[in-house]
Amino acid sequence: MTIPAAHARAVAPSTAAEREWADLTIDAPVLVKTMRRYLAQLSSFLAPRSVDVAEATLRQFSRWLVTASDVKTVAAITRTHIEDYKLWLATQPGSAGTMAKNTQRHRLRTIRSFFERIIEWDWPEAPRRNPIFHGDIPARIDPLPKFLDDQAATKLMAAARAHRIPRYRLVVEMLARTGLRASELCELDADAVTLIGDAYWLRVPVGKLRNDRFIPLHPDLVTLLAEWTAVNSDHIRAQHRLLADGHVPIDRRTVHRIVATTAKKAGIGTVHPHQLRHTLATQAINRGMRLEAIAALLGHRSMEMTLTYARIADRVVADEYAAVTAQVDALYNTAGISGGLPAEIETAAMTRLRTESHARMLGNGMCTRPVELECRMESACETCAYFKTGPEFVPVLLRQRDHAIEHGQTDRITLFDNLVSRASKTST
Repeated sequence: MTIPAAHARAVAPSTAAEREWADLTIDAPVLVKTMRRYLAQLSSFLAPRSVDVAEATLRQFSRWLVTASDVKTVAAITRTHIEDYKLWLATQPGSAGTMAKNTQRHRLRTIRSFFERIIEWDWPEAPRRNPIFHGDIPARIDPLPKFLDDQAATKLMAAARAHRIPRYRLVVEMLARTGLRASELCELDADAVTLIGDAYWLRVPVGKLRNDRFIPLHPDLVTLLAEWTAVNSDHIRAQHRLLADGHVPIDRRTVHRIVATTAKKAGIGTVHPHQLRHTLATQAINRGMRLEAIAALLGHRSMEMTLTYARIADRVVADEYAAVTAQVDALYNTAGISGGLPAEIETAAMTRLRTESHARMLGNGMCTRPVELECRMESACETCAYFKTGPEFVPVLLRQRDHAIEHGQTDRITLFDNLVSRASKTST
């Protein structure tokens, strides 16, 4: 099958990948044809990087099928093949020894989507049913994002600013101050910096979630970018990229190397570009930035993604714990001595409760009227349906009745006699 030129990058991201597809075609031409046709379809509605990921996954799956089974077509793939593949996948090497569960999850979901789509599209090459069940997909493991604390972030920035190659400082500062993904940084257009009103903004092109966004630029970055473009204007125009210079065009691998090298120079261990994105989000939430604003800054489509950072605001947790500890210490240190506590121990909720309770407490009972209802009884609380009293208030009620008797107030005498009688009955 001839793949259109527009799909060449999506279907064949590298020469090595193309050679591997060619080798697989020798053993299973129909299988490879179906998968590459599917990848061509993906390129019509998914971002190129998403197609690249699907291509790598299906290529690996095809290699396993050709090596470990006698499968020659997609329709011949059975449940048994999937079960064997899952066991094989779990034994593959990874950064922590074996392949991470999240990586296994992503691979299986990608292959399951492949089966779902070609079945839905009624391709004759599709199996009768999807051999990968929902229960085959490992549960998602949601580890807390790794970020740099303020001290490590400061050391990294200092090392970047002291680097002899301007590109190093620019890459680190751009990642640290904008929260860009490494791929987004590499793909910034030559005219990405935009002046809106009297402020400079960075236009980030379609990225992981296919949502262009604008990021406000820190004044230091504005100055740094102005110096960069003044020196590299010819390269920027030629490569149509903001971060272009006399070296090879910057890519994600270069960004990873720059950040890792700078971190090593700063003496803070291994650092990945995405950690700077997590660091900016954590710094922002620790300093009171609203989650909605952080979501807009990072280009999150759902607040669920941003809420992850609410779980890692360790500085806020530490500060609040210290404040609470101080209050508990005050409790332990003063309770047995003076019998009183500092006024700041009372929280806003406690103050509101105390105010409302005191306002509702009457001398001879309690007003149970809901706060939302307006009181129309003024001082005649005892005749209100919401007025409640009990045996503990009988002495007060008797004094009020005696006062009414002294002043010849017949109606009030009857009222308080009834209240005394009612209050006395509740005690029996």
